[in-house]
Amino acid sequence: MLDGRYLRDNLEAVRAALGARAGGWEFDRFVQLDDERRRLISEVESRQAERNETAKRIGELMKAGQRDEAEAAKERARVINDEIASLDGSLAQAEADVREMLLTIPNVPDASVPVGADENDNVETHRWGTPPEFGFEPQAHWDLGPALGAIDFERGVKLAKSRFVVLGRDGARLNRALINFMLDTHGSRGYREWSVPTMANADTLLGTGQLPKFADDLFHTDEGLYLIPTAEVQLTNLHRDEVLEAAELPLRYCAYTPCFREEAGAAGRDTRGMIRVHQFDKVELVKFATPETSMDALDGMVADAEFILQQLGIAHRTIVLCTGDMGFGAAKTYDIEVWLPSYGGYKEISSCSNCTDFQARRANIKYRSPGEFKGSRFVHTLNGSGLAVGRTLVAVLENYQQADGSVVVPEVLRPYMGGQDVIRAEAR
Repeated sequence: MLDGRYLRDNLEAVRAALGARAGGWEFDRFVQLDDERRRLISEVESRQAERNETAKRIGELMKAGQRDEAEAAKERARVINDEIASLDGSLAQAEADVREMLLTIPNVPDASVPVGADENDNVETHRWGTPPEFGFEPQAHWDLGPALGAIDFERGVKLAKSRFVVLGRDGARLNRALINFMLDTHGSRGYREWSVPTMANADTLLGTGQLPKFADDLFHTDEGLYLIPTAEVQLTNLHRDEVLEAAELPLRYCAYTPCFREEAGAAGRDTRGMIRVHQFDKVELVKFATPETSMDALDGMVADAEFILQQLGIAHRTIVLCTGDMGFGAAKTYDIEVWLPSYGGYKEISSCSNCTDFQARRANIKYRSPGEFKGSRFVHTLNGSGLAVGRTLVAVLENYQQADGSVVVPEVLRPYMGGQDVIRAEAR
């Protein structure tokens, strides 16, 4: 959420910075609502001042024995109180209207973000590794996985519906191996591991920006709970309504959770395979940093996510998203894309974002530094996939496949798979 006062004082600059990203956000309506809010504040303050003066005058009149005038002043005080009560109700509604609008405006892009309309304007920053060259026609994971008994799409549909997947035998083992490898690796790099609920209340999702804008992308219950789309929701809200100490920052958190997305806005995209499904596993990274260090913290988070792929030996590239392709709450985002033979190109496997104080303002997460400034300020929050486990499993299967249909297990994963070095089809 943007600071309403900052937005009002820098309206045209924010409008220009957001550009097409603002969509149909009604800047003029915001000004009208904020004008009404300010008018009501002025009215309330004026009535309160009159009430205080009237109370003082009542005492003076009573002391002077002017009872009739005092009674008239008391009647005026009662009228003023009624007017203040009415104005307070109108003010509360006006403030709610302004806040509701502020909850729907995107974050302002950082000045370092390239300006662009869509994914075609994203800028590649660097690549790592070389895509494998096969002496045979490589299989896509949607063919290779079922042949190995590692992925079962049909049973996923039978048990739930389309875009749900069952992992079998070595597919399940590989998935678990990836989760444990990622958590252990990030733990060794300074991230504190958490285990969090896979359901969240509305306040929690409001804090990180999924609500109210993306309600249609969430699975929810009749009791007001939502299945989380990412552990970022829970990890960030661990400190909702708290004040952190600057000496403790940056905080580095990680968690594995299943994630659930309705994908209401993704109809027709990546319908084959495991790239876009309703339920998937992910290891999430979250940081809390000071404003002065958050961009360095973002660079570090990107490096931590890339390190997983480097240890797995899988080619990837990193891009910085342009202004028109960033997510709702991000001020700057890097996507890491992994090489997938089935696509003949790179596919997103991690998105790392600095949300600056956008989420912290919504969730009321602050920090204090007594020797530096008085009071408290909003922290900067960052989040990133470290990594999306299902997509990493797909990358392993496709990049390490052999001519006979088997898959070599990356060396770093073998200890997590009991020493197994090759995944082969089950004997029939």
